[in-house]
Formats: sequence, structure tokens, C-alpha cells
Amino acid sequence: MIPKELFRKIRQIEIRTKGLVRNIFGGEYHSAFKGTGMEFAEVRPYQFGDDIRSIDWNVSARYDETFIKVFEEEREQTVILAVDISGSEDFASVGQYKREMAAEICAVVAFSAIQNNDKVGLLLFSDQVELFVPPKKGKKHVLRLIRDLFAHQKKSNGTNLKVALDHLVRVLHRRSIVLMLSDFMDENFESAFRAVARRHDTIAVHMVDPVEMELPDVGLLEVTDAETGQQVLVDTSSEEVRTMYVDQALARERNVEMICRRLRVDRVPIHTDEGYVDPLIRFFRRRNKMA
Repeated sequence: MIPKELFRKIRQIEIRTKGLVRNIFGGEYHSAFKGTGMEFAEVRPYQFGDDIRSIDWNVSARYDETFIKVFEEEREQTVILAVDISGSEDFASVGQYKREMAAEICAVVAFSAIQNNDKVGLLLFSDQVELFVPPKKGKKHVLRLIRDLFAHQKKSNGTNLKVALDHLVRVLHRRSIVLMLSDFMDENFESAFRAVARRHDTIAVHMVDPVEMELPDVGLLEVTDAETGQQVLVDTSSEEVRTMYVDQALARERNVEMICRRLRVDRVPIHTDEGYVDPLIRFFRRRNKMA
């Protein structure tokens, strides 16, 4: 039984995101993800002008007549929403929590996918695979995914991107669209990311809170690490401390950006104080131009 408060939240998300899909994202999604390739449809007798590279030699030998393979564009696609639910995602200095904004982005993409007759699956991870819901079609399934995004009680606050990526390599047997939503505050995940990116159309939705990029000057501040629980007293009035903080934040962001560029993975930076609508529109339109 879903608690009334959670049910209301899911209903609000459904109404808000379906409106965005209907008015903005539905067509953009369809144009950005037109199909993952070609699939075999049938064989038919060879006709003058056909490409000889399409000849099916096995069938031709069997029937003593020349046949060619006919392929058609593979329209039905599979979308996997891989969502980081570690402790750092339950944070907001302004605006929405990263995890809540990630859930809304997932809802927009999921409703766009089912409008396009695609399948949608969900992976929730921390430093372990917390939940995997195999891809299916339909509104009922999407609402189940949104419920899981909000209602799942995580087992750990830690982050391990490699564990999640390795799991995707094992369970995805056909080419899929993989959206990984995370703040990417982790190390040693590039090789696993490469393995996923080689097989799948992979997009990194990089969630960032403004206070993670710049430390405000508020004097002595007790800071708690959301993943380890460790507490540190920080003198934010020190210009040297604030500069060091910004330098480390920029280095983290540049590292994620460089990894994505090396692996040819699209990176979509989402700043929680600015919302996700404009960055997603820019991403879809950029994909449309490249198509």
C-alpha cells in the first residue's frame, strides 16, 4: 500500500512530466533516438539493381536461385535509467534534492519512451546494485518505476559506479539507450564505463548542486559527509580554503567531462538551482543536429 503523501507526489510528478512530454519532449525524444540499427526482416528473390553484398548465399544455394536479405530499421528501443541513490544524492543547498530531480528527469524520459513505443527499465545503485527492474512497455510500468524511484529504501550511502556499470554489461544483451544519472563523485570507473559505452548509446546526466562548486563564506561550518558520516569543521571565511575547494570541484568536473569525451559519451550537466528542462532541450536538439 503506497502512503497517501507518496501517492500524491507520484501523481504530481505524473501530471507535470506528462505535460512536458506532450508539449516539449515527446517529439524531441523521437528525433534524438531514431533507432539503434537495422534488423533482419526477410529474404526475397534477387532483382536487378540490388546490392550484391545483401545476397544470402546459404538460402540461394538451397533453392538454386539468388536471394537477398532484407533489413528494416529497428524502431522499438530499450531505455535503461541507471540512477545513483547514494548519500550525496540526498542533498540540496537550494532547489530540489538531486535524487528528486533525477526522478523527474527519469519520468520525462520514461513517458517520452512509452509514447514512442519503447521499453523502459530501471537500475538503482549505491555502492551495490539496489534494484533492477527489467525493461517493459506501458504507462502502468512507468508509474511503477517512478514509485520505485521515490519509495525505495536504500541499503547503503556509498557510491560505486563500477558495480552498476558491470551489472549493465551482464544484463543488457541487446543494444540499448543507457542514461546514467549521478553526481559522478567516484573514482576508477572509466574502464567499466567504456565497456557500457562500446555496446550501448550512453548518456551521462551529471547532477550538480551549486554549493558543491563554490563554498559560501559563513565562518566556521561543520560539514558532514553524506556517504561516510564523517564530520569536519571547515573555516569558510578563509579565502585559501574556499579557493582550494573551488579548485578541487573544478578538477572533479573536468575529470568527468574528459572521461565522457574520451569515451564519446554525451554529458548533460544538470545544476539543481537551474532546473532540468533547458539542459534536456539543449541535449535533445544537439542530438537532432548530429543525426
